Amino acid sequence: MTKLDVRATTTAHTAPPPDPGLRRRSTWQRIRRDRVLLLMGLPGVALLLAFHYLPLLGNLIAFQEYLPFVPLGRSPWVGVENFAVIFNGDPEFLRALGNTLLITLVQVVFVFPAPIILALMLNSLLSERIKQVVQSVLYLPHFLSWVIVVAVFQQILGGSGLVNNAIRAAGGDAIDFLGNPNGFIALLTSQVIWKDTGWATILFLAVLSSIDASLYEAAKMDGASRWRQLWHVTLPGMRGIIILLLILRLGDSLTVGFEQILLQQQAVGRAASEVLDTYVYNNGVLGGQWGVAAAVGLVKGVVGVLLVLGANKLAHVFGEAGVYQKESK
Repeated sequence: MTKLDVRATTTAHTAPPPDPGLRRRSTWQRIRRDRVLLLMGLPGVALLLAFHYLPLLGNLIAFQEYLPFVPLGRSPWVGVENFAVIFNGDPEFLRALGNTLLITLVQVVFVFPAPIILALMLNSLLSERIKQVVQSVLYLPHFLSWVIVVAVFQQILGGSGLVNNAIRAAGGDAIDFLGNPNGFIALLTSQVIWKDTGWATILFLAVLSSIDASLYEAAKMDGASRWRQLWHVTLPGMRGIIILLLILRLGDSLTVGFEQILLQQQAVGRAASEVLDTYVYNNGVLGGQWGVAAAVGLVKGVVGVLLVLGANKLAHVFGEAGVYQKESK
């Protein structure tokens, strides 16, 4: 090692620690530099605080015998008595929990892969004009409210809908598609796929467009078929976003479409359609059991956070970033 190398190494090892004051000045300099962007982001931050974070204070009523016409802190405190409906196995709550988990499982199996498959199909189209037209048509249902979506399905599958009219014209008996409790989960799943699959393909199409084309060329030169290219190039390129969205879906797994289910609950009955969100609404807003409803909602939120943290840690085990990066040592 030369004298210059020794001097450089010694200097590097004896360098003074960074000045905290300099770091603070640097932070303020960046704030002043980006002040216009920060000001533009303030309305969004204010909306998040007003409608997402401040309402979290309302979870206090889970520990109260809440009276809606008195201030929040003046209702009688009952401790964890409101959580007894969860831990003592109330039959109505257990039914809502079972329906929620079953709907979640079905939608993870059938709804989550649907935009991935659709994105792969659209990506295989050679004509860009046809691809754009198909994308535009598939995006449209996302902008319809659930009221309109349910009305559309009633016009198609209802007792006087297109399908039953065709069955009657052929000499058959009408089928009760919308009022059959045994087919309610299949109905919900088909509605979600029709409404949201086209919109959900946006992320996957963006990821597909970012995959290096040279990887496909190299795979072709190695004699890989289209299925081999899909398995060894396309899916590995999409793995990161698939795991990220799956983690977020697990965190929201106990929320399975309040408005969609509530609009159709009367037709099939609460036994087949009651989920945690409608349980909170029916027992809290309509039944006046505000504390019990808040307790169920609080437990649901905590379980969602734990699912996100667990799934994110599992993603780190498989070498993916997940929702947040693992701290490097």
